[in-house]
Amino acid sequence: MLELEFRGRGRPGPLRILCLGAHCDDIDIGCGGTLLKLLEDSSCAVSWVTFAATPERAEEVRASARRFLRGAQRTEVVVHAFRDSYFPAQYAAIKESFEPLKRASRPDLVFTHRRDDAHQDHRLISELTWNAFRDHLVLEYEVPKWDGDLTTPNAYVQLRAKHVRAKIRHLLASYRSQRSKSWFDKDTFQGLMRLRGVEAGCKWAEGFRAKKIRLT
Repeated sequence: MLELEFRGRGRPGPLRILCLGAHCDDIDIGCGGTLLKLLEDSSCAVSWVTFAATPERAEEVRASARRFLRGAQRTEVVVHAFRDSYFPAQYAAIKESFEPLKRASRPDLVFTHRRDDAHQDHRLISELTWNAFRDHLVLEYEVPKWDGDLTTPNAYVQLRAKHVRAKIRHLLASYRSQRSKSWFDKDTFQGLMRLRGVEAGCKWAEGFRAKKIRLT
């Protein structure tokens, strides 16, 4: 397996990371461990954008972002209020919300949903990500769900045990509104990271779909 390290584009300053999630806990579940590792190992500036949130859940995602991004040099947290599960009907407005991201963020690394995710909201955010960021490193994360749409990733980020513990701790502490759901627990999050670790030849990992990577 070829091992690579995250680097910026030769620009001075921190590694610029843009995280896009349709719903309040998507980023945390999909790439929370990777964010913790990157923030520990590198100087990072992180923009965290969530597209659907009620007032209650907006408070939760902001609390979670504070926990996950504690080690960042700079942070920006944006929470929109688009209607959950109705993203295709709000396409034009959501697309408009990507315009300031294109102009302002200039990210080195973008995290977004998988293009073939079973949830229509997730798919739309992924589609708009690729429309907006054509010359960037984009890693598509996975979110476990009832639909059973998990596939085999082609990119993995090895995690340390402390990242696994912290990710689970932050999720459970931040999203109290979700704890009544049978799948939203330590076993689900830990189990997926352990499985991806097996596939990656290590103990713990998060898996991603990398559609395009250019090596120089």
